[in-house]
Amino acid sequence: MSLLDKINSPKDLRSLSIKELSILAYEIREKIIETVSITGGHLASSLGAVELCIILHYVFDTPKDKLVWDVGHQTYAHKILTGRKEKFDTLRQYNGISGFPNRDESEYDTFTVGHASTAVSVGLGMAVARDLKGENYKVISIIGDGSLTGGLTYEGLNNAGHINTDFIVVLNDNAMYISPPVGAVAKMLVRILTLGLLKKIEKYIDSFLRRLHYVGLYLLRIAKRFKLLFFPGMLFEEMGFAYIGPVDGHDIEELYEVFKSVKNFKGPTLVHVVTKKGYGYPPAEKNPTKFHSVGKFDKNTAELVSDNKLTFTKVFSETIVDLAEKNEKIVGITAAMTDGCGLEKFAKLFPKRFFDVGIAESHAVTFAAGLAVEGFIPVCSSYSTFLQRAFDQIIHDIALPKLHTIFVLDRAGIVGEDGPTHHGSFDLSYLRLIPNMVIMVPKDAEELKNMLYSAIDYDCPVAIRYPKDVVADYEKFSLAGYKKISLAENEIVTDISEAKVVIITCGPYVYEAKKIIEMLNLKAGLINLRFVKPLDEELLTKIKCEKIVVIEENTIIGGLYSAISEFFAKLGIKKQIMPICLPDKFIPHGAREILKHKVGLDTESIAEKIKLFLTI
Repeated sequence: MSLLDKINSPKDLRSLSIKELSILAYEIREKIIETVSITGGHLASSLGAVELCIILHYVFDTPKDKLVWDVGHQTYAHKILTGRKEKFDTLRQYNGISGFPNRDESEYDTFTVGHASTAVSVGLGMAVARDLKGENYKVISIIGDGSLTGGLTYEGLNNAGHINTDFIVVLNDNAMYISPPVGAVAKMLVRILTLGLLKKIEKYIDSFLRRLHYVGLYLLRIAKRFKLLFFPGMLFEEMGFAYIGPVDGHDIEELYEVFKSVKNFKGPTLVHVVTKKGYGYPPAEKNPTKFHSVGKFDKNTAELVSDNKLTFTKVFSETIVDLAEKNEKIVGITAAMTDGCGLEKFAKLFPKRFFDVGIAESHAVTFAAGLAVEGFIPVCSSYSTFLQRAFDQIIHDIALPKLHTIFVLDRAGIVGEDGPTHHGSFDLSYLRLIPNMVIMVPKDAEELKNMLYSAIDYDCPVAIRYPKDVVADYEKFSLAGYKKISLAENEIVTDISEAKVVIITCGPYVYEAKKIIEMLNLKAGLINLRFVKPLDEELLTKIKCEKIVVIEENTIIGGLYSAISEFFAKLGIKKQIMPICLPDKFIPHGAREILKHKVGLDTESIAEKIKLFLTI
């Protein structure tokens, strides 16, 4: 029997010796690699945080003490240790366990999360709630170094230093590597710091110099700047945190000694832990970007399982490179999603015109505004769910001054296994309400290519959204020849003049609708409303039949269905309009095709709804 077989909760974990924890770490890694090779998931970051997860549950009294994870990319070991070991093979599958922390799933998941830079603010809120209730437990927020590129983290750190309550932040740094000599000095500093000796000396000097009034305060500033040269983490010290580290995140004994001491610290404390992304699986160590969020793969060869069909992301990648070769004003911007958003080729070919700004979507948008003001054409590529983090910047910094910026929204609609924090369910709704914004939805590769080409000349804010999917015309795609699409120029796919029902849709659902019309032998008109904004009002007034079906992969509130309903209501024209949209609720995780069926957006479900609608 392995050690892992004996562990069903952190209470079981605490019965092991320190030496046994290293064996357990190996067994957990093997389970993570085995499972993710079958289900896909966030492999590299979770492998890098195994020892950290073990020690946090070993030292702290979870779930009474609260672990608050940032994003949750690194929580697979946490899930295995907290009663989900037997279900771990259902990771990211429909009705299985989530790939991210989820409060509905376990009492050990203190916060439902999937976006970065939230953990410090959430953890501080929990610590203050603890104080207000007069309770006694520890709050530990675990952030990655990538989260330090997000402004929200600094807002939380700044406030934590001001409030000055007992609160621990763990910085899991998997980007910095420390050479052996520096590591030895660092270990010595960690021992001194955890003994509290240095902090006592600092407080004594601080108190003494403050008694000297102006001269003392001047000397204190000099002393702190002098300290900055010799001690890491002074940024956190200046924000009011006791800084501990750097600590070897793969040394179980060192981690134990540090957290055993830190557990008794008072006030805000930051522990800097250095780990290696992908640790324990050489292919992931060598290529952590590839194995950050990975699909199914052969664990022995590390080769990904792929059908190599053309996706919308690949079409964007090829097209934007081709356009940028012809137009030096085009610049590419992404928020830590270079590969995911298809900008890796652009980055290699045009390094001076490519900017990965880190996990900082708000900054990405306003940075794009500055470039646009000076005559460049920023192409800001993001997942749909992440761009919503920059809602105010889109309104205030882009749309209000009507700056020519192109937003490319990947993963629009249902994304699949990453679940509710990552579904792009709301982009048509939150973008459609913004003045000056143009919204386009391509049905296939050729249309996406031409939309990008056209958007370069529009001279206004433009958003192009598409799903995580294969394009319908992948075998025909070619960069040869572009066609300009005029603003609000839509497509009548089948005649609407004599139709008994008109189907209005956009994106790949145009192909679904064509299939359904043939399947049901309908006398139906079909409109590819590729411009959700501005609406082609002249086209809509040509619809003479009473019944209209609107199909979209966006929430029912505020999207294409809302736009069509508002238009006819404004004119006082009565129509029976049936929405086939995403429901007004958060959609769980699971394979994209399963989820489409569950929400009624697969071909068979849509056909049944239309048949019923026509009988009413």
